[in-house]
Amino acid sequence: HDRTMQDIVYKLVPGLQEAEMKKQREFYHKLGMEVPGDIKGETCSTKQHLDSHRNGEAKADENINKESSEEKQEEDNDYHRSDEQVSICLECNSSKLRGLKRKWIRCSAQATVLHLKKFIAKKLNLSSFNELDILCNEEILGKDHTLKFVVVTRWRFKKAPLLLHYRPKMDLL
Repeated sequence: HDRTMQDIVYKLVPGLQEAEMKKQREFYHKLGMEVPGDIKGETCSTKQHLDSHRNGEAKADENINKESSEEKQEEDNDYHRSDEQVSICLECNSSKLRGLKRKWIRCSAQATVLHLKKFIAKKLNLSSFNELDILCNEEILGKDHTLKFVVVTRWRFKKAPLLLHYRPKMDLL
């Protein structure tokens, strides 16, 4: 599930993306389900729309502008659902804090440790997310680390979910 590699392959193999989209639509129609990511009444994909502009078939029509603004709005409302996902188990590592009601979460691999700190602080009604440390394998994680980075560097050969612990921040010295 590597989006960058997928984009490269789509650019190198002409017509592959359109063929894949067609197969996906046929599969879901055969099952009688809606195609994930489709807007009701959608007739062309963003890529087809962009390709027509590149080939000089651009029309100065209000409908095209309206469609592109709707597509832009759909992209903005994605909330990283199409990103690679990471399953996480958040456990409390201290008697000073209580555990979460729901310790299992699934989120974008692009989320950072800071996002998790803010999430935990909000759920535990803490005054500040800076009061928390998040650990993986007993090692404190940097706030700017993405979850993908944590999985690749500290959870390499272990099975999902990624097990992270949280505790009150400990000041050394």
